[in-house]
Amino acid sequence: MKKNVTKMLIALGEQEMSIQELSKRSGISRTTISAIKAGKTCRPDIAGKIAKAINRPLTDLIEA
Repeated sequence: MKKNVTKMLIALGEQEMSIQELSKRSGISRTTISAIKAGKTCRPDIAGKIAKAINRPLTDLIEA
């Protein structure tokens, strides 16, 4: 699943949340989050956990 990394980073900035905090809130490793930030794809369940952790609908983070 391809995410819109820019929107994810904007949401993190708006909430003043670090990657480490996102990792704790979502239960996803920092390594996985860093890979996603670098443009790697992820499974739908991982994308859902990130969206929930940053209080965004999953559709806001998905690239078509």
